[in-house]
Amino acid sequence: MKARAEALPTQEMLINMGPQHPSTHGVLRVILRTDGEVVVNARPDVGYLHRALEKIGERVTYAQFMPFTDRLDYLASMNCNAAWAWTVEKLAGIEVPERAEYIRVIVCELNRISSHLIAFGSFTADMGAFTPFLYAIRERERVNDLFEDICGNRLTYNYVRIGGVSADLPDRFLEKTKEFLDYFEPKIPEYNKLISYNKIFVHRLANVAAISGGEAVAYGLTGPNLRGSGVSFDLRRSEPYSVYPKLDFDVCVGTGERGTVGDCFDRYMVRINEMRESVKILRQAIAQIPGGPVMAKVPRAFKPPVGEVYFRAENPRGETGIYLISDGTVNPYRLKLRAPSFVTMNIFEKVTKGLMIADIVAVIGSFDIILPEIDR
Repeated sequence: MKARAEALPTQEMLINMGPQHPSTHGVLRVILRTDGEVVVNARPDVGYLHRALEKIGERVTYAQFMPFTDRLDYLASMNCNAAWAWTVEKLAGIEVPERAEYIRVIVCELNRISSHLIAFGSFTADMGAFTPFLYAIRERERVNDLFEDICGNRLTYNYVRIGGVSADLPDRFLEKTKEFLDYFEPKIPEYNKLISYNKIFVHRLANVAAISGGEAVAYGLTGPNLRGSGVSFDLRRSEPYSVYPKLDFDVCVGTGERGTVGDCFDRYMVRINEMRESVKILRQAIAQIPGGPVMAKVPRAFKPPVGEVYFRAENPRGETGIYLISDGTVNPYRLKLRAPSFVTMNIFEKVTKGLMIADIVAVIGSFDIILPEIDR
């Protein structure tokens, strides 16, 4: 019988995971080559959501491109709005009123919390724990209510403007934000009790797809995926912009708390801890915000001087970089978007070799990718 078993031919299987798969957080196709349950190779195949955003940016005016940035990362639309405004303002040398900068930081940090809530909720749902997702949506709805107050929208906001913001804060907005922070901050320890330190959840994530700090830097990882590997680099601190130099907060990094530094659990915990830091930033910004105008004087037929600029902002998924060339007309001559999720996928094939098929879901969730940003 043993001789017969040894003579049985075996072969690797080719499995398509996606592009429509509940754990891929969008239309991502992963081409799996497996030996039973063991992954021999996992190659990501992207492009199913490509919309030519960069080329669109070269065909519309600088102001008209603002609503398109909402669609770059629809879970962090305020952050993308602000990144575009900061880029154009750097190119044109526009001085933004201080109140507008504080408002931008407030809405960006609220959006960071909102984005990390979805990362937390969807990741735990991927791992089989559905209840935390309901908690995350409940809290995110409160942020959406604040955004609806400020601009009338709940997903794609188009609130930031080149030179400031579209409107000043509505009545009681800061009070409502403080009420939300008082409500939300105690919820973070609840999440940890509910799921973060659950034995099964930790077992699914600890020591899985660990990325060293050197590897993370070499592959260009940014944001929580870089800091999860123990690298203390946050653009808000390392290359501060807007009013972040006036605000005190800690840079959250992975510590190998339950396994190896840079594993799936570390990347998850960085996002949990960053929500607490965003609360800290928001309390300071609310306390410091000055009065005054919220828009600089920008001509309607806006034509920045001839030149080029690169600006990078610390968005929830990492460094959103914008390279912009002006030829002195109302339209950008060239636009290039550096999307953190796209760069993150470079290391996916490397870190998934030898894992189980079920671990692929954990890796994708720990990276917190979003497909509109990957495909652009």
